[in-house]
Amino acid sequence: MQESAARKQEYVEKARAELATLAAEGLRSSGNAFSSVLFLKGDLSEDEKGGQPLLSGEDGKALRASLVALGYAPEDWVCVAAAGNDGEPIDPALLRKAIMTLDPATVIACDDAATADLREAFSDELSDLESFEQAMMLPGELATIMGMRMMNLGGFAAALADKEQKQLMWSRLKRLPPLGAPY
Repeated sequence: MQESAARKQEYVEKARAELATLAAEGLRSSGNAFSSVLFLKGDLSEDEKGGQPLLSGEDGKALRASLVALGYAPEDWVCVAAAGNDGEPIDPALLRKAIMTLDPATVIACDDAATADLREAFSDELSDLESFEQAMMLPGELATIMGMRMMNLGGFAAALADKEQKQLMWSRLKRLPPLGAPY
């Protein structure tokens, strides 16, 4: 039992070091780094640009509530900013490194800017897909890249102001229920 606890602590320390390295390289994130769902946000709100945690606004509340309604644990999410506070995209290599380090089962691009950055970071893998719609990550299309489900929601924050668009976002999110055990 002692050995198991020590091994878990080693994993936690390794993750802390990796996350500290990503933060030192300019990556912003919030939430639980051990989550199965990663939200990627390219269009940051003014509050987020001012230093507030990612997904701390209405879009974050709605996304977290959606996950809970789908059966995820309330803490089972992490958000990564695909852009700096200046609005400029982060380096695609850094984005790819962050996603591979966090190793989520599901990656959800919240807006067009995040989708463009995701396309660039995983361009080789996307170009290998047979479906044009999946390769282009068209809104609502579900693609599997390197064992991760990836979807472009197509402008989640903007959709909150329109009832029909909110329903469309919900129908897209329902395609991403929690995955079962890997056996």
